[in-house]
Amino acid sequence: MTFSRVAIVGLGLLGGSIGLAMREHLPGVASAGWDADPAVRERARERGLVATIADDPAEAVRGADLVILCVPVGAMAQAAHAVAPGLSPDCLVSDVGSSKQGVAGALEQALPNHAIIPAHPVAGTEQSGPDAGFSSLFHHRWCILTPPAHAEAAQVDALAAFWRALGATVEVMEPAHHDLVLAVTSHIPHLIAYTIVGTASDLEEVTRSEVIKYSAGGFRDFTRIAASDPTMWRDVFLHNRDAVLAMLGRFTADLDAMTSAIREGDGQAMHDLFSRTRAIRRGILAMGQDDARPDFGRGDHDERQGDEAEPPPQS
Repeated sequence: MTFSRVAIVGLGLLGGSIGLAMREHLPGVASAGWDADPAVRERARERGLVATIADDPAEAVRGADLVILCVPVGAMAQAAHAVAPGLSPDCLVSDVGSSKQGVAGALEQALPNHAIIPAHPVAGTEQSGPDAGFSSLFHHRWCILTPPAHAEAAQVDALAAFWRALGATVEVMEPAHHDLVLAVTSHIPHLIAYTIVGTASDLEEVTRSEVIKYSAGGFRDFTRIAASDPTMWRDVFLHNRDAVLAMLGRFTADLDAMTSAIREGDGQAMHDLFSRTRAIRRGILAMGQDDARPDFGRGDHDERQGDEAEPPPQS
């Protein structure tokens, strides 16, 4: 099973990058797209993000055998209802959302008569909008598929092949496990980044620019993550609430333990933790998931590669 016509709903960073990657890697596959914002549709036409830009969501998906919803997770149900009148009976519907249990439920409720296989390309940047997309976004990145138990194997294989063609490494995972893993590796780090940058912003008024002026690399990296799309991340936290709260509780307990170690002058506890986390960092480098060069090699890489753009180990 292969796809001959793919429709992309939502033409921002991820949707636009899928379209550009298809043009580069799957030139024989027809592409169409739609976005709720007329200005985005116009810019998508100018950039040629997909071959055909429709002004109606149902028209955009008509004749497609794969439809990918590239909208914030909170807008998935609305997008699904919008495209429903144009969907072919045998069309496969997927998405790119960062939380999977809530998305799967919303799509199954909105489209009860269509095959749905949620997906999450773990790739992104702090940029958003139709000008943010680029064709290499998915190169050497993970794409996690979370098919329901009743999904047809041929459709799962076809969707996996599609993402591999765009340069991604594909993993299949249970939706609940995905949400727990991503809460640790992506959602909590974003929450910490938003919070610490907000704290610094409050202090900025007190310290008369010193916080910003003398920010070292660590704070700079937090600001990059905290510049991510606010609507998308608001929806992620709301729709992956249980997993985020569970991991946030664990993190808070660990932070309390470190607070006690500092208060009590327990240098051994601090050293043990720092040594363990340093070993984890070395393990990440050994697996090829980051760059060991100074400044993470950013001087030699596209600055658009962001927090969810870590390269997976190469096979």
